[in-house]
Amino acid sequence: MSPLNFIGNTRLLPIRHLTPEGSATVLLKLEYENPTGSMKDRMALAMVEGAERDGRLRAGGSVVEYTGGSTGVSLAFVCAVKRIPLKIVTSIAASAEKRAHMVALGAELTLVDAPGGVTTKEMILEMIETARRLAEAPGSYWTDQFKNHDQVGAYHTMADELWDQTGGKISVFVQSVGTGGSLRGTSTRLRDHDPDIRVVAVEPAESAVLSGKPSGSHRIEGTGAGFVVPHWDPSLANAIEPVSSADAMAMARRLAREEGIFAGTSTGANVAVALREAARLGQGATVVTVACDSGMKYLSTEQYREAGPGVS
Repeated sequence: MSPLNFIGNTRLLPIRHLTPEGSATVLLKLEYENPTGSMKDRMALAMVEGAERDGRLRAGGSVVEYTGGSTGVSLAFVCAVKRIPLKIVTSIAASAEKRAHMVALGAELTLVDAPGGVTTKEMILEMIETARRLAEAPGSYWTDQFKNHDQVGAYHTMADELWDQTGGKISVFVQSVGTGGSLRGTSTRLRDHDPDIRVVAVEPAESAVLSGKPSGSHRIEGTGAGFVVPHWDPSLANAIEPVSSADAMAMARRLAREEGIFAGTSTGANVAVALREAARLGQGATVVTVACDSGMKYLSTEQYREAGPGVS
């Protein structure tokens, strides 16, 4: 038995208190139950094993990647289990917890500048270019998550889990867009089961490029690259909903205090949109969304740093 065997098969939990009376049922896929506390464990395993199978990653080679944080942690976990050296390019826009977790699992970090500690298009592009240069070293394999298609199949599996867990009763699927791989893989597979499922993509309001707005800085880690990512296709979603960083954080804090669900900022954005959809649909429908990662990854950030009422 390997630690990698514990990736996937996460539970589905109803939102009990935040859903207004008369709304549809809202179900949350608890992806923080994966070994590193993130849905990205699925994609990291798929990217590494896909490259091992076809020879892109050879025995004795190393892995290189750029990341806003969770992908790097998940790759560090997979590479630690497989004894593969890993070089990660990230920035201080990734929480201190994520950076420390990567190092604890054996990753070698290169940091690029992130003025103000926020995610911007310029920062993402600098990380990509830095990773590209590192990957020129002999024996290196660059997973290049924005362009890597191996991850899509990992989210087909998540879609099948959702279908089975709901007994095939899904009206709407809501998911935030980072690389776009999870939305692409999950939505396409869910529509294989039922082409009438409505899919709603979520992006930061401050950098709503999928909605045709200018790129900007935001604090929803793991989302909003500031440009249209290669995995994105307008046909993937019936609607695109923007959520501000402040609203995403506020919802994540409410999830913790009112539901006991301790999750990250992108989860707050997902749930904010899922509740909108539930109110629109009314009783009898089912809205499914994702708890992308654990709130433990954000304790040092603005998300939870100011504890607010209850602390004297």
